[in-house]
Amino acid sequence: MPITPTKKIWMDGEFVDWEKATIHVLTHGLHYGTGAFEGIRAYPTASGPAIFRLREHMVRLVNSCKILMIDVPFSVDELCQAAIETVRVNEMENGCYLRPLVYLGYGEMGVNPLPAPVNVALACWPWGAYLGDDGLNNGVRMKISSWRRHDPNAMPTAAKATGMYLNSGLAKIEALKSGYDEAIMLGPDGQISECTGENLFIVRNGVIVTPPSSEAGALPGVTQDSVTTIARDLGIEVRFEAMIRTDLYIADEAFLTGTAAEVVPIQSVDERIVGDGRPGPITKQIQSTYFAAVRGELPQYEGWLTRA
Repeated sequence: MPITPTKKIWMDGEFVDWEKATIHVLTHGLHYGTGAFEGIRAYPTASGPAIFRLREHMVRLVNSCKILMIDVPFSVDELCQAAIETVRVNEMENGCYLRPLVYLGYGEMGVNPLPAPVNVALACWPWGAYLGDDGLNNGVRMKISSWRRHDPNAMPTAAKATGMYLNSGLAKIEALKSGYDEAIMLGPDGQISECTGENLFIVRNGVIVTPPSSEAGALPGVTQDSVTTIARDLGIEVRFEAMIRTDLYIADEAFLTGTAAEVVPIQSVDERIVGDGRPGPITKQIQSTYFAAVRGELPQYEGWLTRA
């Protein structure tokens, strides 16, 4: 989706004009994918914009960097405050998408990343439904990708690392070129892992099932955790179980979750209609509760919101 420029981007502790937020062409992260990032959303509420699960995202960012042996020069509290200030300075009253990025900068070349300087940036901009409004309302068409998700002993799947997303990009291209909206990726063992940037859920006999991240090689999702909590609060059982592709074909319902995508019903997988091809009752209940939570309409989830 295209980016709409805003006023300022936070870079290494200070705000710079959007058009001046540049890097050198020999930046280490540009050549080797040495960095980590997060996707965070802020939503409009009755008392102003609120960032959804800000601290959890920043903790995951710092943990990703720890896995990559990148020393972040800011604390979690400082990163959270930077996000709040970025939303404020850009006057994002109607909500926005935030992109914190830690990357290895200019001054070192070669596959040894240890001597490279560490830079941190945080931008925000207005962003609509990642998979489109129609997908959000009516469901998306999915394809099992020919590209496998990383083996966790080849790449650290618990880290949201920049270079690892080439894998997702290849799967996304394949799906779009084949006429689908999104791809589903299998792990090295052939079991369901995740989508190109989202976690995956199915509904079977009234029970929600999602692959366990530790076994599936999927990134543990903040939205995945939010939806799991919401479902259990609604009295719906959630299980973390390994799945194979045919589990998707015969599911009663299926949906995907992610900060960018939010909660999106799945209409079909590999031309097999899921359920009756329309968003199912549990999916719709989860989706409507999630959107009420992020907009500050449910007091029990107020702790997930950081007012900006």
